[in-house]
Amino acid sequence: MSSALDEARELFKDEVVTRAISRDIELPYGAGTAVLITLDNGHDHTRPNTFGPGGLLSLDTAIEAARARKDIVAVAVTGKPFIFAVGADLSGVPAIRNREQALAIGRLGHDVFRKLGELDVPTFALINGAAMGGGVEVGLHCTYRTISSGVPAVALPETFLGLVPGWGGTYLLPNLIGAEKALKVIIDNPLAQNKMLKGAQAFELGIADALFEPADFVEESLRWAAGVVKGEVTVERPEVDRGEAWDNAVGMARFVVEGKLHGAAPAPARAVELVAEARNRTRDEGFAAEDEALADLILSPELKAGLYAFDLVQKRAKRPAGAPDKSLARKVTKVGVVGAGLMAGQLALLFARRLDVPVVMTDLDRERLDKGVAYVHGEVDRLLAKGRVNQDKANHLKALVTGSLTKDAFADADFVIEAVFEKMEVKQQVFAEVEAVVSPEAVLATNTSSLSITEMASKLEHPERVVGFHFFNPVAVLPLLEVVRGEKTDDAALATAFATAKKLKKTAVLCKDAPAFVVNRLLTLFMGEVLGAVSEGTEPEAADRAVAPLGLPMSPLMLLQLVGPAVALHVSETLHEAFPDRFAVSPELREVVKEGRTAIFAPDLSIDPEVRKLLSGGDSPSAEPEILDRALRALAREIGIMLDEGVVAEAADIDLCLITGAGWPFHTGGITPYLDEAGVSEAVNGKRFHEGDPKAL
Repeated sequence: MSSALDEARELFKDEVVTRAISRDIELPYGAGTAVLITLDNGHDHTRPNTFGPGGLLSLDTAIEAARARKDIVAVAVTGKPFIFAVGADLSGVPAIRNREQALAIGRLGHDVFRKLGELDVPTFALINGAAMGGGVEVGLHCTYRTISSGVPAVALPETFLGLVPGWGGTYLLPNLIGAEKALKVIIDNPLAQNKMLKGAQAFELGIADALFEPADFVEESLRWAAGVVKGEVTVERPEVDRGEAWDNAVGMARFVVEGKLHGAAPAPARAVELVAEARNRTRDEGFAAEDEALADLILSPELKAGLYAFDLVQKRAKRPAGAPDKSLARKVTKVGVVGAGLMAGQLALLFARRLDVPVVMTDLDRERLDKGVAYVHGEVDRLLAKGRVNQDKANHLKALVTGSLTKDAFADADFVIEAVFEKMEVKQQVFAEVEAVVSPEAVLATNTSSLSITEMASKLEHPERVVGFHFFNPVAVLPLLEVVRGEKTDDAALATAFATAKKLKKTAVLCKDAPAFVVNRLLTLFMGEVLGAVSEGTEPEAADRAVAPLGLPMSPLMLLQLVGPAVALHVSETLHEAFPDRFAVSPELREVVKEGRTAIFAPDLSIDPEVRKLLSGGDSPSAEPEILDRALRALAREIGIMLDEGVVAEAADIDLCLITGAGWPFHTGGITPYLDEAGVSEAVNGKRFHEGDPKAL
């Protein structure tokens, strides 16, 4: 074993080793003896199988033992219940310090996995549960693959983190199913917020050769394998087009990567090039190229930021900083939603689906109320049409969501959330009316995006029951919930809010009652720098393009259109009132709202000519790098202030909010690792946000 590999193994000294446990089985129909290798790290399904150096060497030992035998007809690999394998153990990666160590890890994975495709007998991957990254690649090295229809997740998510599928994925997958389908899995899905395939979808793509039901999956897979061994089952795979179709798929992937990331993250572009070359390379050449790519990327700041972000959403999101003891939470058996607009409808559906309790919507207008309830029922019908719920469940959900013209319907509600017009006096009146009919223990939640929770509760008899519960649109997609504690909010109300957020499957972050909380405060500041440059005379297109090097999910002006100019103006006015020296209100944005413009862009994605006229500014344009620098400096300054003010517990919560509430990419780590790496944190605040944190930059 090389010294570099010995060093790398030492870095993974805390590895939870996934052991490869072998046993002999007799295949049905007299097909002969096979070795069944089960991957199992000794934990239940909450701790998935992963591959570090120890796990790879355990699998290598099992494969070598099978290779030495002359009495077997096949080797099969499966996982512990519910889990096949979810990829490489990344715990030691942040400690890797040189290219030789990184190369050793890449080569070890290839050296072990490839043996599954080079035995004298056929090999079968029985994918019984979640398979990601290296787990998928184990299967790709096998001769044949079966998959359970109950598998919830199949993915090659490496480019989402800042890596490439480096143990055979970029070579074997396109040569199995073609470049177009492979790039969907390697590029398109990871860049679409790490989208996963279900088992049946993986089968349809051709990743697996046979699909079986979960109840008797292993038994059915072994029967099928026996048929293959005996020659009674023939596996036919479509011929891969290695001509123009391959080139077209690669060209489109390059276009997508550049369009989304603008060169901000190297991993997706590197993966596309590996797929491009996989058509003509030998297996040895393809694997060697993956090793080189891994060695480069493992040492990149983007990967370190990606691992930091991954740790946030996997760990910190599940243990919210500052949340009260969950034993203080009150039971929620009925929910009230004040309002019947689009946001209210989204909330009503979410509460009904996740809490499975009655949800009643109220409004003063019958037509608007009926429209709101109809929206929810229509969304349930769409879920039914997509097969997400069955008919009984659809009927049940519709029965749970009802409407009322009076708030008396809230009398027995334990949790009431308002989603009405964003104006303080309106929300105060709503809460006064609700308090008059609910019990003293009922929690009153507000979905306000920027208004003070403390002021909203100030005129109530029980202000301690009021909590901020700020969702992000679209509610079903974005995970973040800013849970805001007012000055008088008590622990019981706050604990109930966090317990409810958990049942809603949301990422809850505790925020201090400060103007616009976290995400809207920072996005408004960020957008304000772009609009400020427009006011000074920069062409709108140039100002919008200036922040492209960050690789954000959408440009500032596209975000402005999504949020809505009127909402953006309201938030900017709120922040300007609170912090006039740091937040300006764009006169051009005021004009856009005054003229009733809701769309910034025309259908062809160019700026609407009429809006462009309204956005015309002064005669002192700025260069794009200058605008980006201004925006980053403003963010660094504001985040420093927010941390000093205690708006959230740590910089990690800022990043978690931006990742889960605004879709900011993993390769920036949210934002604070990026600011540290770029030197902006020290330039503005005199210190890094993550001094001494090995997982950050």
